[in-house]
Amino acid sequence: MSNTNINYTHDHVFLGSAHDENAKRTLWVVALTVLMMVGEITAGYITGSMALLADGFHMATHAGALGIAAAAYGYAKRHASSERYSFGTGKVGDLGGFASALVLGMVSLGIGIESVMRLLQPTEVQFGTATLIAITGLIVNIVSALLLGHGHSHEHDHDDHAHAHAHAHARHGNDNNLKSAYVHVIADALTSVLAIAALLAGRYLGWVWLDPVMGIIGAIVIARWAWTLMGGTAGVLLDQTDAHVAEEIRELVEKPGDAIITDLHVWRIGPQAHAAIVSVVGKATANADSIRERLKPVHEVSHLTVEFRPA
Repeated sequence: MSNTNINYTHDHVFLGSAHDENAKRTLWVVALTVLMMVGEITAGYITGSMALLADGFHMATHAGALGIAAAAYGYAKRHASSERYSFGTGKVGDLGGFASALVLGMVSLGIGIESVMRLLQPTEVQFGTATLIAITGLIVNIVSALLLGHGHSHEHDHDDHAHAHAHAHARHGNDNNLKSAYVHVIADALTSVLAIAALLAGRYLGWVWLDPVMGIIGAIVIARWAWTLMGGTAGVLLDQTDAHVAEEIRELVEKPGDAIITDLHVWRIGPQAHAAIVSVVGKATANADSIRERLKPVHEVSHLTVEFRPA
């Protein structure tokens, strides 16, 4: 009698390959954002610039949103092997991204309202000082974007290498937590650029009205980014079917007169992982193991459940 022990268990850790690296990058950006936030809000009140104040408060809320992203990385790592979560904590980052999108939407609304008020009731602006602070803020935003952008590119590069068979436009390795942090930083950079343009125009052309107008334009652009980010993360949280992976599964399993899929569920459970439940009716010569063999080329699926019934 054989004493060989076969382990049929498996874990449910579906964190992204660059999880720890992205977490560190996010913490660095949080620190930079908080420092710049304090400087811009203080300078905004002193100089009376709405564009600078908008940038400062925008950065304050971004600091909170980036803090959410950092906390999401930490929580997902600590509880990755917890039995409380049926499919692990791979989607905690998407939850953090959705929360960040809500914050981004609130920021755009606040900037829009305040800008309209300043447009109706203009205030005196110290253009020179405000411009210097805005330029400093832009530099900080660029450094932060470079930090987060490198991590974002790394996720894509890894995904492209691991899933070379996928369509060029299919990006299954997206880390929505990192993406949300990146969008927040880019939104900060946008408001800084708009603030600088408005302050220079006010100082040299006398277009004082351009300061709040730039605030309104920035609010509209940021609102659109927030809506897009919210839609992407909500789809993951609601277990939206990945059409590309589902179609690939059908092509590999279904063969005329051999097997038919009667029920199929495909959803994302982590930045680089999908789960699939496949119910198949087929010839008696087939079985669940043979169906699994057919699905080996679908590298996106990290957790596969197959149900087979003879026709």
